[in-house]
Parts: sequence; C-alpha cells; structure tokens
Amino acid sequence: MSGTVPLVALVGNPNSGKSSLFNALTGARQKIANYPGVTVERKSGRTALPDGRPVELLDLPGAYSLQPDSLDEAVTRDVVLGKFAGQRRPDALVIVVDAGNLDNHLRFAIELIGQGLPVVIALNMVDLAERDGLEIDPTVLADELGVPVVSTVAVRKRGLERLLSMLSEVLSQSRPDEVDAPENRKQITDRAHRIAKRAIISETQGRQWTKRLDAILLHPVGGVAILLALLFVMFQAVYGWSEAPIGWIESGFSALTETINAQMPNGILRSFLTDGVIAGVGSVVVFLPQILILFLFILLLEATGYMTRAAFVMDRMMAAVGLSGHSFIPLLSSFACAIPGIMATRSIMDQKERLATILIAPLMTCSARLPVYTLIIGAFIPAQNIGPGIGMQGLVLFALYLFGIVGAMLAAAVIQRFVTQSRSSSFLIEMPRYQLPRPSDIALGLWQRAWVFLRRAGTIIFVATVILWALLSFPKVPVNSTQSQVEYSIAGRIADGIEPIIRPIGFNHDIALALIPAMAAREVAVSALGTAYAIDAEDEEQAAMSLGPQLAAKWSLATALAFLAWFIFAPQCISTIAVTRRETNGWKWPIFMVVYLFALAYAAAGITYWTAVSFGL
Repeated sequence: MSGTVPLVALVGNPNSGKSSLFNALTGARQKIANYPGVTVERKSGRTALPDGRPVELLDLPGAYSLQPDSLDEAVTRDVVLGKFAGQRRPDALVIVVDAGNLDNHLRFAIELIGQGLPVVIALNMVDLAERDGLEIDPTVLADELGVPVVSTVAVRKRGLERLLSMLSEVLSQSRPDEVDAPENRKQITDRAHRIAKRAIISETQGRQWTKRLDAILLHPVGGVAILLALLFVMFQAVYGWSEAPIGWIESGFSALTETINAQMPNGILRSFLTDGVIAGVGSVVVFLPQILILFLFILLLEATGYMTRAAFVMDRMMAAVGLSGHSFIPLLSSFACAIPGIMATRSIMDQKERLATILIAPLMTCSARLPVYTLIIGAFIPAQNIGPGIGMQGLVLFALYLFGIVGAMLAAAVIQRFVTQSRSSSFLIEMPRYQLPRPSDIALGLWQRAWVFLRRAGTIIFVATVILWALLSFPKVPVNSTQSQVEYSIAGRIADGIEPIIRPIGFNHDIALALIPAMAAREVAVSALGTAYAIDAEDEEQAAMSLGPQLAAKWSLATALAFLAWFIFAPQCISTIAVTRRETNGWKWPIFMVVYLFALAYAAAGITYWTAVSFGL
C-alpha cells in the first residue's frame, strides 16, 4: 500500500450525497484547496478506522463517467486512474450511490469497480428511498457487484461505523494482478439495469407508473412525437384561449382613447397620449394574454418534471448537429428570453459547445417576438379551423416556432462544422420525480412573467415609442404639402434611406420605420407601426382602428410573410448582444452573431417574398 496513511477517495454521481458523507466522516478535520494547475476544488480530510488507524479521505468532484465531459470529471478520472500530477492514486474507493436512483448511479459504480481498486459501496439516502416506497436488498447488490455494500444515511450519520469497518477490511486486501477489460457504455447500462432490477425487493405503484411513463415519454421516436404534439397544443391554445381577453384589453384602450379625444383639445399633448402612448405601448400590451398562456404551459411542463425529459429526448437530435442535451435547457430558456438562455450556457463544460449554443440562442423564438407573430398572423391568416380543434392561426404560429428551431439546428451544424469545431459530448441527467404542479407556484410564475412584460412595456417600449413619436411628429408637414406627416418627419426621412436596401425583399416604408427601434426590443416593431399609423390617420375613426386591420389593408400577403421570416432570424435586442459580449469576453463573437443573423434574416425574407409573389400572393 502506498504511503504511510491510506488514501481513500469518495466517488459518485452528482447529488448522490457524497459531500454529506465526507462531512459526516471527517467533521472539522478538512482542508480545502485547488488541485495543482486547475481551478477545481480539492477537499481532503481525516478519519479513523475502527482499529484506530488514520485514513485520509479525498472528496472527488461528482462525475457520471470516466469518459469526461468537463474539467471536474477529468480530474476525477485522472485521480482514480493515478494519472493526475501531484496526486497519488487512491488505495481504495468509497463509491456513493443514491438508493433512490439506483439504475443510473450503478453505471458509474460498475465502471469504477472495473478499475481494480478495493471498493466499498455506500448505498446512501436509503431513508428517502424507503419514504418513496422503494426497498433494496444490499446483500443481493453486494453479490451482483462482487464488493461490500453498506446502507447509509449520511446526513443522520447512520451506517458510518459499518462503512468504516468494511473499509478497513478492503484496505487489508491485496489489489488484483489483472483488471477486467472495460465494458462499453451499452454493456454497462444493460448490466446496471439488470442488477438494479434484482436488488429491488419492492416498490410502490407510483414508482412503477414512473417507469411506464418514462418508457413512453423517453422513447426515441414516440417521445419526440409527444413533445411535438404538446408544442402543437400549446400554440393552438395561445390563439384559442386568448381571443376574449385580448378583446377586453382592446376595448379598454379604445374607450380610453375616446375619453381623451372627448376631454382634450386637439394638440401635441393629446397626440402624445393617443398616438404615442396608447397606440404604441397599448398595441404591445394587448398581447399579454397570449404570452401568459405560453408561459402557463411552460411552467406546467417544468413543474410536472417533464421538461428534463424533453431535454433527454432532444439529445439525439442535438447530437446530429454537434451539440448535446446540455444545450437544450439554455435553448429552451431562450424561448422566454435569450438573455437568461445565454447565461444558462455556463453549465456547459465544453467551451466550444457553449460558444455554439450562445451563437444560436437568438434563433429561439423568444416571448418578445410573440407580439410580432400574433399581430401579423391575426391580420393575414384567417381565423378558421382546418380540422377538429386545429386552428389555422395556431398552426402557423407552431410552424414559425418550428422554423426557428430547425434554423437553429442547421446553424448549429454549420457553426460546429466550420467555426467552433467541437465534438458533441455525452449527456447524462437526473430525472426528477413526476408530481402535480402547485397552483400557487404556477400563479406566482405567471405573475412574475406578467410583471416583467408590463415593466418592459412601461420602460424600454415606452421610451422607444415616445422617441419614435417625436421623430414622427416633427417637423410638422406644411399645410399645402402633398406628403403625409410620417413621410415628412425625421423618422420618415431616415426610413427613406433604409427603404432602398430592404425593398428587394418586399419590405416597404412602414417596415423601414419599424426595424431600427425594434433593435431596442422586438415588441417595439409593433408599437412603432401602431404609432406611425395613428399619426398618419386621416380621422379619429381610422386612428382608433386596431393595428391588424390597418396592416391587412396596406400590406400584401407576400410582404407580411417576408416580415415574419425576417423576425425568425433577425438578431435579438441590444441587451442580448451586450450579454453575448460579456459571456464571450470580447466583441468578436457578438459581431459574428449579428452579421450572420442579419444575413440569414435578409435571405429568408427575400426567398419568402419572391416565392409568395411567384404564387400570386
């Protein structure tokens, strides 16, 4: 045995209770530092065996495999194999296994046992497993694995004496001269499943139902079909359930506009309130019901435990474009907003994969795009059913989200192939238990999303709208001029300079007005159009019209479709670009992201427009 004091490493999956066991065994006799040359925490401490011999314990970083996907896992592998410079190989391993997640944790345990070191299995958190109706026979587990197994509850210091006794025995044994040839990942997984099945004495009906549901929801084909079906239902509900509340909000703003027109004389202040604030900000606020319905589904999927399974299902598709399931959660977060999605990429250990995920995150259809989508769809797509419970408007919205996902996957494939050139990493994740959502949690989540949206409408969108109103209102068009106020204004003249660039893709002067302020926030495109049409209205009745009918009267369907295609790919708001700069430590990648997204948006809008024109639209 190397060294005067035996070195024992605690190894296991993340969340197995390994650190709790380390703390229970060592108490205050711990040292914390970094491994030489890397920023990975090294925790070591001392304990005593039953015969009084001291033992040095090393708490290794949590890992899923000896085939590392992160710096933490690389350190664990190198220490276990004795390849880490400045750290001798352990004399024995204590493998910590979560009793409630036996099937998954045994995979790593089998891989570790195959390395030929003396081993003791700490079957931890048996109290929580029993609480959930799971009973495991440690004797059967020990026979199947060929190593001692001790039931423990680290946080209550149960089973520690027996664990130390078993550790003393294995430290007295000699290491085998030969080590079994390592099994491949599939063989290990199959063996872990067989051993777990034999070791489980009984389990409740609830756990059996979990396995049955997972067999369906995690199926490589059926699971993807179910995920797409859930998304389809979600987007149908966004239209089907929101029609009435949107009507209430529109009626409220219309009544407010009529009251202001009746009580205030015509002038700058009235124009500011009606054409600027109400027509601009109000045209965005009306979409609050649709945003809340979208987040209602997302919150329900998260609370039930399905969202993690969706990430697992998507792992195979992500691998086809050089990513892994690790990228799914940040990309999913980007459906709410790309900013938290980009920040969530910090959990991706492979830096090249992380960079690729950051670069495609803006292609996920964030909630800021929803007002743009629903405005155009409501104006140009008939509100009719094309099948039982299948509305055409919801189908188009689903297609837009799907195009965004497909576009992101194709962009990822190109970026991974020619830019970042990273390999897709393996993806292992703990599956949470299925549970019923708590209504209070869902209500709180919806309130938070509503507050974020309304605060955004009252700050960024309000300021951008007021600035645009001022640019559209001044200078005033001369009395005898044939030009409209919008064309004569400062904003109109700026749009005149932009229009020749975007005219080839079917965009008009109105869209030129909306694109620049939309860089502040996607929703501002809607408020910009609302403000422009309100200022240019010939009478109060026309000014009070909803924005959708005005667009339908002035735009062709080909232009509307090109506008939607532009927003599928167009770069996100300035805040997203700033966060990208912070997360990538420079301007190189944000500039690359903006350039390639603008190029994609321009090409997609142009192809869409000319294809629609060729079909007579």
